[in-house]
Amino acid sequence: MLTLDAVELYYDHVYALKGVSLALNEGETVALIGANGAGKSSILRAITGLARIQSGQIAFQGQRLDGAKPADIVKRGIAMVPEGRRVFPFMSVKDNLLMGAFARTDKSGIAQSLEMVLARFPRLKERFGQAAGTMSGGEQQMLVIGRALMAKPRLLLLDEPSLGIAPKLVQDIARSIVDINRDEKVSVLLVEQNSRMALRISHRAYVLATGNVMLSGNSKDLIEDERVEAVYLGGEV
Repeated sequence: MLTLDAVELYYDHVYALKGVSLALNEGETVALIGANGAGKSSILRAITGLARIQSGQIAFQGQRLDGAKPADIVKRGIAMVPEGRRVFPFMSVKDNLLMGAFARTDKSGIAQSLEMVLARFPRLKERFGQAAGTMSGGEQQMLVIGRALMAKPRLLLLDEPSLGIAPKLVQDIARSIVDINRDEKVSVLLVEQNSRMALRISHRAYVLATGNVMLSGNSKDLIEDERVEAVYLGGEV
């Protein structure tokens, strides 16, 4: 479904990705784990067109993505939840969610997606008319995930969804990712520093360091790999 082939990306001559290759199959949740500066978020920026790669190829469903505009990439079926819970703080929960459907014209389908998101995240229904900036961090994270789902993506990119979230809500977010992948048939590429959580809810994972893929494999195997455990497994769920 998604492939990166020998992708190189640098900012001001500092390499963020050094020949990274990876793949995600339809229906999978794949995790990208590693320390700060490993290149995880740069991969998401490259996929979404927010950063222009210097060499290599990125393809989605057999078509090249590199060089496409971010808005066109969204229309192809890729939605991203950026790090930092970037809500529109003075807009209501309802209007934040509807912003996620900006590229859609099917009114009945948008209404169905809205109903699905509110069923998935009941707290958003409770706060439907509330200004997004007045909600807790965990509730705002639910909102930005819901907003991404309003685009009706086939692939959902999540950048550090557990960052700064209370432990109880981290569990809720983790369960929602599993449910979205299973029930909505949305493939997921998950960037997480909470590596233990990421490996528990993903099918496969890539371990990155300084812009390179160091290890890859089934998540259930990597969570028991001493090399991963010694360096990366710091978070708890």
